[in-house]
Amino acid sequence: MGGKYVYKEPAPLKGSEDDPFESMMARFEVASELLGLEPGVYEFLKVPEKQIIVSIPIQMDDGSVQVFEGYRVIHSSVRGPSKGGVRFGPDVNLNEVKALAAWMTWKCAVVNIPFGGAKGGVRLDPRSLTTTQLEKVTRRYTAALLDILGPESDVPAPDMNTNEQIMGWIMDTYSMHARHTVTAVVTGKPVYLGGSLGRREATGRGVMVVALRAMERLGLKPQQCRVVVQGFGNVGSVAAKLLEEQGCKVVAISDITGGYHNPKGIDVQGAIDYVREHGSLEGFNGGDRVSNEELLELDCDILVPAAKEDQITSKNADRIKAKIIVEGANGPTTAKADPILESRGVYVVPDILANAGGVTVSYFEWVQNRMGYSWTLEDVNARLARIMTESFDEVAATAEKFGVSMRLGAYILGIDRVAKTLKLRGIYA
Repeated sequence: MGGKYVYKEPAPLKGSEDDPFESMMARFEVASELLGLEPGVYEFLKVPEKQIIVSIPIQMDDGSVQVFEGYRVIHSSVRGPSKGGVRFGPDVNLNEVKALAAWMTWKCAVVNIPFGGAKGGVRLDPRSLTTTQLEKVTRRYTAALLDILGPESDVPAPDMNTNEQIMGWIMDTYSMHARHTVTAVVTGKPVYLGGSLGRREATGRGVMVVALRAMERLGLKPQQCRVVVQGFGNVGSVAAKLLEEQGCKVVAISDITGGYHNPKGIDVQGAIDYVREHGSLEGFNGGDRVSNEELLELDCDILVPAAKEDQITSKNADRIKAKIIVEGANGPTTAKADPILESRGVYVVPDILANAGGVTVSYFEWVQNRMGYSWTLEDVNARLARIMTESFDEVAATAEKFGVSMRLGAYILGIDRVAKTLKLRGIYA
């Protein structure tokens, strides 16, 4: 902190392969050591500011009452209001949410937007609930967090299994209690409710921007690159389509039902249309069937893991054939896989940089809501491309300065910015 940084050989990366929080902490500890972070600052930044668990009772259609468990973790508000998505899933747990909240802190700092980090979730299977039941869960979850949420304190956004409609319910519930419309309490809303143009595509577009920058850095041309995308949801499908438009050949895609491989190229728009009609890729005939595990190991130039955490581990990292990995998902690579990929020369654009397009345009939405003026799609996309490109270059410069991977470069840059802000603010006591 402040003064010349001295590189020290870090301790070996550790971290459980099935615990995203341990993976996050493994990288945090190495980056903190390289930075020479003061012990007090280290202790402050390694733990969340708040961890909230709420019970969410709702009445089901048959009159019975079912109680779900919800979480909201505020990792840091040092640089501004905490920011982070809300996910629904049967395996959502507090440790996962803690890791995701910390990643949001570093992610916002890497792209230098004035937010801290947070994350939320509810443990449920959204496929087993009706739309009405999901609305009840969302509104009760929001009501339980009224003292936490707010445009100046904590701003949610969509995440896994949540969408624009759910963000609209959060905004409406908060606004009903505030007794006036508060659009800036949440981002990722429908455009009619104050959402930003370009927000839905922002994460995938950011993946495309940094993928092109990585290709340029390695001397690859898009027309020469074969792309594999794991996860064909909002992030993966948009990234695949935009990379195809840049000249890349998308040779494999997958979702939770499995993958499809076609060395001659997948018809990405056809796959998008198929999912829109059928709800998933199940039955898509655009390629040979492969499992999600096999898909990761296909011969390609660029691999975009855009599904879930812990997909690339010490068990399969030595079989990854991609030259570049661009992490569309949060935490798709475990800490123990990092040194294996690095030793094999795989160029990894880490999640806290690669998928920061979503929170960047969420910031744009928050700004537009607060100023009461909407930007054009061209303005949004141009500002996003500038921030993602500048952030990639800053991470690359940091990585070169310390002689480390892009992942550790991103952690060092993000942690340093948060730590410097903390030192300037001081610790209130």
